[in-house]
Amino acid sequence: MTTAGEKWTADYVAAWRSNDPEQIGALFSADGRYFTSPDSAPRVGREAIVAGWLEDLDEPGSWTFEWSIVREDAGWFLVQGRTEYPAERDYLNLWIVRLDQDGRAEEFTEWYMARPHDS
Repeated sequence: MTTAGEKWTADYVAAWRSNDPEQIGALFSADGRYFTSPDSAPRVGREAIVAGWLEDLDEPGSWTFEWSIVREDAGWFLVQGRTEYPAERDYLNLWIVRLDQDGRAEEFTEWYMARPHDS
């Protein structure tokens, strides 16, 4: 059985691949907060999140992402991942996502650490 965290993360990766504004927006609550790093000001609200995503988008096919759920509890989950950009660098990722009752992110915070390709 797929958990809420697994479904949300798979939907996130699908939106990342497509860069489709509707798919991106469907991930977040109307007043969601997206922290692109723990110390950054959040993008607040679905429209701002979609606009920021499209401003900073990754081109389809320019990356791969492997992930697993580290912990999931009522209303939140933790994802560990690795993003590989063959033309650039690799990143180790850690995400904390808090979901609303409809399975949309109320808050999404990501941490990432750059790594050389051979790590």
